Amino acid sequence: MSTTDDSYVVPHNPSAAKPVSLKEKWWHIMDSWKIGIIPLPLFVLSGALIAIDCLGGKLPSDIVVMVATLAFFGFACGEFGKRLPVIGKMGAAAICATFIPSALVYYGWLPDVVVESTTKFYKSTNILYLYICCIIVGSIMSMNRTTLIQGFLRIFFPMLCGEVVGMLVGMGVGIALGMEPFQIFFFLILPIMAGGVGEGAIPLSIGYATLLHMDQGVALGRVLPIVMLGSLTAIIIAGCLNQLGKRYPHLTGEGELMPDRGDKPQTQTLTTAFSGKADVTTIASGALLAVLLYMLGMLGHKVIGLPAPVGMLFIAVFIKLVHGVSPRLLEGSQVVYKFFQTSVTYPILFAVGVAITPWEELMHAFTLNNLLVIVSTVSALVATGFFVGKKIGMHPIDVAIVSCCQSGQGGTGDVAILTAGNRMTLMPFAQIATRIGGAINVSLSLLVLGNFLV
Repeated sequence: MSTTDDSYVVPHNPSAAKPVSLKEKWWHIMDSWKIGIIPLPLFVLSGALIAIDCLGGKLPSDIVVMVATLAFFGFACGEFGKRLPVIGKMGAAAICATFIPSALVYYGWLPDVVVESTTKFYKSTNILYLYICCIIVGSIMSMNRTTLIQGFLRIFFPMLCGEVVGMLVGMGVGIALGMEPFQIFFFLILPIMAGGVGEGAIPLSIGYATLLHMDQGVALGRVLPIVMLGSLTAIIIAGCLNQLGKRYPHLTGEGELMPDRGDKPQTQTLTTAFSGKADVTTIASGALLAVLLYMLGMLGHKVIGLPAPVGMLFIAVFIKLVHGVSPRLLEGSQVVYKFFQTSVTYPILFAVGVAITPWEELMHAFTLNNLLVIVSTVSALVATGFFVGKKIGMHPIDVAIVSCCQSGQGGTGDVAILTAGNRMTLMPFAQIATRIGGAINVSLSLLVLGNFLV
């Protein structure tokens, strides 16, 4: 990489160009050489300070140290994934940021103090929910009202069609491979579409333990790896869909589900929001808005049992539709969204990989038959979303990426899938696909299991 820049040279007379000073060269390195978003000198300094703490035998789990730790490892893994040939453009960054840490933990290549501090910080702070609430609220506030209404009204049909076709294809492939239909549906297909770990795999394992008279730990050990493999497949497909959109731009809205009907495009709205009009107090208010809406979602969960992120999503949509916040506060929310999308995604994925992604269980489920059923199920689900979305007048690639989230590993899967697909603005629809779709699938399936099969 070059160490000079035209901005540091007098342009009017090249033969008498002013020599670039050492200070300017240093500034150029700081501004131009980066690992993720981190300037290379700060990245090196972060690594040195973390190494010193590790050699001392204690890495504090407070937020100050963990910000540097998660940023260092998260962006390092993400940058590695981005630079891989071919697959670097197909979502490898999100995959590497999640699964490399899991493998490092399993093989003992990540210092124990880093593992302990990261796990403690992730589980004690629930930082994933701060990330999700800022992404959801910011993306909703960034949307055109008409697009928002049409998107929510239409997205359910391709989701439903995708699940039906995905289940049928998965069952067909499994039966063709000689597998038992009961095992195919309840231990392969259903976990893929269950909505992740907390809302999917754990309720399934509890239901199986009660209805099938098996140990919950055994049930969870069989279900959890399938959830992760389904999410991994969806991440790869989302990355491929992103590349397809670059090759055929007419198939994508770059984060919009509905074609532009003459209203201001969402991308333009986001651009004007970052033009410098939003001051610090407005940005802080945007962050507080996201947090308060999540707290309302938590209250709704206590009262009616609706998952807090989904409750927050509906409240945010309502506020957007009735013009409940000022344009200035909308800009603040959009800046907060952009900050979390750019700066927090890979650190969060690293923490997820270290704290809650068991590499050993993932490898045990990595059999040819399982992979064939999983890949065929997810592919059929996504392909159906693509063609049904196109048929009803939506952007097919963006609908297909939302369909990928039906196979996601909960909120963490949505983050990884949308990162791979470069469509983080679709987070509200992804949450519907993952949480509402997963809850319906789990509830109906356990109801059928309890009444007809046991």
